[in-house]
Order: sequence, then C-alpha cells, then structure tokens
Amino acid sequence: MSQTLSPREVFTKLVDGICAGRFAELADLYAEDAVVEIAFAPVGPRRLEGRSVLRERFQELGTSLSVELTPKNVVTRETDDPEVIVSEWEYQVTQPATGQTYSSANIQVLRVRDGLIVSSRDFHDHLTIAQAGGNLPQLLEALGKE
Repeated sequence: MSQTLSPREVFTKLVDGICAGRFAELADLYAEDAVVEIAFAPVGPRRLEGRSVLRERFQELGTSLSVELTPKNVVTRETDDPEVIVSEWEYQVTQPATGQTYSSANIQVLRVRDGLIVSSRDFHDHLTIAQAGGNLPQLLEALGKE
C-alpha cells in the first residue's frame, strides 16, 4: 500500500526533481486540474492550467535550462490549512561553462491534496537565472516585444 505524501514531501520531490533535471517526472506531482501561477514571470504565461500544460512547460524547461540549480537555505512553513505550505529558499545557480555562481530567491505557496499539487503560486527571481544562463539579452528582447 502506498502512502500519500505530505505537502512538505511533495515540495521536496519537486525541488529535488528540478535540480536533478528530471523534468519528465515533474508533472506527475500535479493534479490533472492543477493551477500554477507564476506571479513574476517576465515573459510567457503567468497562469498554467492542467497537468498536460505543465508537462509541456517542464519539457521546455528541460531543454532550455542551461544552468545548474542547488537549493540552499530551504525553510518550509505549515499553515493553519493542512493542505497549504509556504516554502522559501535560494537556488545557487551555477553557470557550468564558467563556474560562476549566483543566488536566486524563491517563494512558493503550495496547496497539496491527496499527495498532488492542486495549486501553486510561484515567486522566482527569473532575472538572475536568465543572467546566469547567458540569456539576459534574449529576455530583454522578448520583453520589448510584449
């Protein structure tokens, strides 16, 4: 008999999967009708709905992410709602070609029901990740088009 994961355990699997580059597995952590809001996304959609859309998004990230991410200083807080946690952490972002490192702040508010993420509000430092990956010029160009 399999045990349902707690919100904290689901968050840990999510971050560990991202850092290990296991993007093909990440959508399976979400409910079929999950909603993810990426409040500070500089370009692209800020709201993603459904596991299939998330699977596509993770596939894109898997092919485009050109940096190494290591979680640091992770703090997860339970709330008065047992389905909801708030996690704060930094990614140590490493540019593999140069070894240069950056620090990228993150906050995520997850609602997990029956071991699956049903909603997420994500606050990530996208600019630092773009800078570390050498993608800042492309990001600025994309911003000029929106």
